[in-house]
Amino acid sequence: MLVGPVFSREVTTTPRNWRLYGLRALYVGALFSLAITAWLILSGSQPVRGIGDLSRFGGTVFALIAPVQMALGLAFSALLTAAAVAMEKDRRTLDLLLMTNMTNSELVLGRLLASVLSVLMLILASLPLLMLLTLLGGVSAAQVLRVTAVTLVAALAGGSLGSMLALWREKTFQTLAMTALVLGLWLLLGEAIASGVFGPDWWGVATDRWAAGLSPLRAVFAAVEPLHLGNQDRQLPYVCSEVNLFLIFGGLLMLALNATAIAMVRVWNPSQEARPRSETRAQSEKSTDQALAAGVDIHADSAKTREVWDNPILWREICTWAYGKKIILVRVAYLIVFAICAAGLWSALQAESYTSSGPFPSEARPLAPLMVLGLLLVNALAVTSITNERDLRALDLLLVTDLSPKEIILGKLVGVFYNAKEMILLPALLCGVLWYTGRLGTENLVFLLLGLLTLTSFTAMLGVHLGMSYPNSRTAVAASLGTVLFLLLGIAVCMRMMLAFQTSFGSQFLAFTAFMFGGGVGLYTTLAYRNESKALAIACLTSPFATFFIMTSFLQANFGAAMMVTLLTYGFATAAMLIPAIDEFDIATGRATAQD
Repeated sequence: MLVGPVFSREVTTTPRNWRLYGLRALYVGALFSLAITAWLILSGSQPVRGIGDLSRFGGTVFALIAPVQMALGLAFSALLTAAAVAMEKDRRTLDLLLMTNMTNSELVLGRLLASVLSVLMLILASLPLLMLLTLLGGVSAAQVLRVTAVTLVAALAGGSLGSMLALWREKTFQTLAMTALVLGLWLLLGEAIASGVFGPDWWGVATDRWAAGLSPLRAVFAAVEPLHLGNQDRQLPYVCSEVNLFLIFGGLLMLALNATAIAMVRVWNPSQEARPRSETRAQSEKSTDQALAAGVDIHADSAKTREVWDNPILWREICTWAYGKKIILVRVAYLIVFAICAAGLWSALQAESYTSSGPFPSEARPLAPLMVLGLLLVNALAVTSITNERDLRALDLLLVTDLSPKEIILGKLVGVFYNAKEMILLPALLCGVLWYTGRLGTENLVFLLLGLLTLTSFTAMLGVHLGMSYPNSRTAVAASLGTVLFLLLGIAVCMRMMLAFQTSFGSQFLAFTAFMFGGGVGLYTTLAYRNESKALAIACLTSPFATFFIMTSFLQANFGAAMMVTLLTYGFATAAMLIPAIDEFDIATGRATAQD
């Protein structure tokens, strides 16, 4: 078999409990709720008079669902695959697989397909729902198939990227961070090509057409549009359409990433730390024999010692390479993203006219990817700071020390903020540039920085909380990153819907009620179901409604109210997770360790 026993183990030996089918039904139900919410907004704001209105509604809803599904498929396939392979390496089970008679292709492809199978099944499960939209008109079956094909190829390419990086890198955070950053660079490169940074056209074809064939985001927008076979300006050499070019490019990228992983898997693994260093050991024994012959006390340590702080957890996080020396690559990659966003900001500032699209001025758009990546990386760093300790069995040792829960939790949190200082300070620096150039007022600068600090603290504490709550590292990482992704993506989708239908925000509240209630239940299931807390339950159930108020206040340019509610809502949620953690850390980790 090409995929081998690794794929068979995941598919045939995993028990098929209700969660497997419930997740698929929940995903399709969430997409259906999105369509129903859009319908309630439309029907509540204007009368639907005929087939033309239904056709326009079907096309609008399809254009909303398609990029959401692509973003979820790309992000989750990449991050879940990276987390699965990293967990195998942390628990040293990958070393055992390397000792078997499995070929490299069976090991790499089996692990890849086993990790992305759940994501691929969710994409296929949504296909009947998308086909139902064709009954409204405005959407053809060919458009649905093109969008599904683009999403599947993007998911497989993302999974291949996560698999290769996880086999290459040693630490889980390095793997997750590099995966997120490479995905961000991929999307930013597509936007740079489309904006004409590398020239207005290539071989007589506009660069925005080429960008649609290289970027998954641009490709899904192109797949949503109906084909215009008579317009020769849209034709690309040999492949005809942007969608075909992306399918070819995505397939070649997937093959290249997997071929690299197959060729290098036994070179990268086992890690250098796990390999015996026979030459170093022989030299050490020789120097020891010489020292004994010279009458030197070999037990005397003449090397410089490092004084450990009163809080050894904080000392380890700040003064040692707790996340590996190759974390420098993560910082370099983030600096590249920062440079691209800073260049985009500079280009927007150099523009002669001040342009805006609704509440989003062109000068503020380069800040969005930098802030989103920063929140994801802070969350990944926080959750892996706990899961790595558990996988290495170091968490059990902490339980028998005299360290207080406060020292452990605060040491981890301060360490997260220190190691992620670039992800926090650099977006704030660009906000300061906007203020310095007069494009952002002092009051709004304060609001923006307070909101960014509040969300950063929330995502950091969220990672620590879920890392403590879930005994399985892969589940903890998926729940933590998934919560942040759904939060950010949900806000973006809801704001796009509000702007698309152009109705009063008061009339949209009832349409979004079911959506917000479902989000609150999902938050409670993820955050508070395992750790009963009235404060955390209140935070989970009220956060979606408060977030709706924040969005409407922002769209109405009431930035002070949006900041105050953000500070109260997510600050309270952070405290609801922090206070029980520093009081009952030993109980929570002991229970999780016992279940593990």
